[in-house]
Amino acid sequence: MPWSLSRTQQQPPGSAAPLEARSDWIDGARQGALLGLALAVLLLRPMSPASTLHHDQTALAVASSPQFAARSEADFALEAPSVDARRLADWVVSSGDNQQQFFVLVDKKDTRVFVFNADGTLRGATPVLIGAARGDDSVAGIGSRPIALVAPHERTTPAGRFVGERGRNAGGEDVVWVDYDAAVSMHRVRAHEPAERRLERLASPSTEDNRISYGCINVPVAFYEAVLKPAFDGGRGAVYVLPEVKALDEVFNALPAPALTRSPGPARQI
Repeated sequence: MPWSLSRTQQQPPGSAAPLEARSDWIDGARQGALLGLALAVLLLRPMSPASTLHHDQTALAVASSPQFAARSEADFALEAPSVDARRLADWVVSSGDNQQQFFVLVDKKDTRVFVFNADGTLRGATPVLIGAARGDDSVAGIGSRPIALVAPHERTTPAGRFVGERGRNAGGEDVVWVDYDAAVSMHRVRAHEPAERRLERLASPSTEDNRISYGCINVPVAFYEAVLKPAFDGGRGAVYVLPEVKALDEVFNALPAPALTRSPGPARQI
């Protein structure tokens, strides 16, 4: 069952196939000599450019063939994602853009994060805090500035596809870097300033008060420890941050046209 945290809930709910046996191909000295001669001829014959191209095209076709995809759409379990979140997640799974690795989807409009297994099944979901300013781009050079010099309108969470990985920030805290150059990461929510009411903002049913950070994505501590950290312990993973100002197709221009109709998902448990 996927790990899910609602806006009012602060605690989580309670072989390879066998090798085929090799046949005995040595029936006698004559057969062995003939096979060896044939093999030598094949190895010594130069491969033409045409045959090389054919081989590469075949490999590409096999690698991208739908038969290799475990499913054609993402499984959100009991979550009720936005239309854009559903569309993007389905494309990631059906296209194989996650390269058979787990992936993370950040819906800024809904201020919610979804973590998926490599096969597109939901691993966990939670409300999050994001950048205080609306926008889908980071200001150039912002990652090298002291945080006190970041103006209020520059505190955005950038949209796009990123390669996330574990690391440490300037304070030595372990985080998941989303955009290292822009100093944007996913990390445990920090409640050092009571006036900011970050824990209360996470628990609120509204999304409007979930804008408080300088651009980083704040997740509940329990979710970070139980879902996000273990996922990235295994290595890098794709992080897809949905836009809030730009159109989805403008940021992810490889998306197919949206379906005309779609059955609504199950109601979200609050």
